[in-house]
Amino acid sequence: MALSTGAGVLIDGGPLSLADVERVARCGVPVSIGASAVALMEASRRVVEAALDDGEAHYGINTGFGSLARTRIPRDELAELQRNLIRSHAAGVGEALGEDVVRAMLLILAGSLCRGLSGVRPALAHRIVDLLNAGVTPVVPSIGSVGASGDLAPLAHAALVLIGEGEAFVGGERLVGGEALRRAGVEAIGLEAKEGLALINGTHLMAAQAALLCADFDRVVTSAALACAMSIDSNRATDEPLHEAVQLARGQNGQRIAAEAIRGHLAGSAILPSHRENDPRVQDPYSIRCAAPVVGAAIDAGEYVRSVVTRELGAVTDNPLILRIDGTSRIVSAGNFHGMPLAIPLDALAIAMAHIAGIAERRVFLMLSARDPEAGLTPYLAAHPGLQSGLMIAQYTAAACCNEIIGLCTPASVANLPTSAGTEDYNSFGPRAAAKARRVLELTKLVVAIEFLCAAEALEHQRPLRSGAGVERAHAIIRGVAPALASDRPPGPDIEAIAGLIAEGALAGSRPDPA
Repeated sequence: MALSTGAGVLIDGGPLSLADVERVARCGVPVSIGASAVALMEASRRVVEAALDDGEAHYGINTGFGSLARTRIPRDELAELQRNLIRSHAAGVGEALGEDVVRAMLLILAGSLCRGLSGVRPALAHRIVDLLNAGVTPVVPSIGSVGASGDLAPLAHAALVLIGEGEAFVGGERLVGGEALRRAGVEAIGLEAKEGLALINGTHLMAAQAALLCADFDRVVTSAALACAMSIDSNRATDEPLHEAVQLARGQNGQRIAAEAIRGHLAGSAILPSHRENDPRVQDPYSIRCAAPVVGAAIDAGEYVRSVVTRELGAVTDNPLILRIDGTSRIVSAGNFHGMPLAIPLDALAIAMAHIAGIAERRVFLMLSARDPEAGLTPYLAAHPGLQSGLMIAQYTAAACCNEIIGLCTPASVANLPTSAGTEDYNSFGPRAAAKARRVLELTKLVVAIEFLCAAEALEHQRPLRSGAGVERAHAIIRGVAPALASDRPPGPDIEAIAGLIAEGALAGSRPDPA
């Protein structure tokens, strides 16, 4: 299996973990390949080499690709076939993917090859690991994969660097592939039969994006629960809907988790008991009263996505596969490369985050409108409303983010455009689902940051009363980057600074641990 060790990540033929993907992608921990993985690859490679002399046609080994699969390729041209495959399929366009995404993609690719079902030489997997350990990150354009016959174009751009072509980042500098390898002391590798196809015929980009999204989603949703807790006391709202008995009556796990988290952040609050008696309000608006069901639904969706991605990190999504069936090793053409198992969850994740952002924006509106006199807040939280506008336009920004999120939540996976002359006649568009989910996450993070900014300011209006320990800890951290509002100032830098705290896991999440 893939093991987290003090020195790094050992790939030994089993599943990678979500934590290992992030540690390699973002913390640069070293990667190594175990002896058992080498043995698995050697065994499947022998099957491929034996097939070269059996006189049969084997897809992608001695044939063309896609709709050209019926074209047989002579043995003396098989290396050229694989090299041409990489060059021709590197058709990506647009801005480059983040280095963390490409590093995650390379790790997941290496993990898949090491399971011994792809028929490649161990040297190929070792060379991928060499790139990771040397800090050579291929330049991979973000647009080009339809998420069906693998992430062909993005993986082809990465594979170009392995053969000394393409482009790569080394130490922040963008270089041609050969020069990047030379500087890092890594040799280019020649591709043999089946190996080019094995490099590009998988869901490794989708899986990389999904794995990193899972990590970042956790930080956003835990921060959102904390921001909600701060808003509850900032609005002098009640915590009654968070009671454990309420959650038991519903029976939804995500709702229970959300309520428990919000309740925990409020533990010890002096604000909550201060208005329990003689408060004329019967109940709070939905954005507060229904926070646990809404955030909980997003948590449940996140768990669904996490379960799918976790399974994908132990998968082999190559084609053809080298399988042992009824005691015989066989080369089997199948469709494990299809991205739909990831595309649908990624679309669902965007929808889940839309509701985290949407309900947070409603709480921002509630605080800034000052429509509830019992909350004790001034319009827009300004010290001198009218003379000052306070945080008025922060809500506009949150609304703009939510509007863009709404447009992004049309699923990418529901539309089909055939490719490869109709051979690939049903595609997933999982990479577009991932790209949209990533943008939704970034926008959601900004909306939650705006809620933190407003709730932290509104909490000042409740002084000298103190909130719960969790809320007060977050308030102090926020004040480290966004001081209290003594007079009008541009809120934009404060929002960005708080969004950075959310991304780092400094408020309620957790940072990736390189150890």
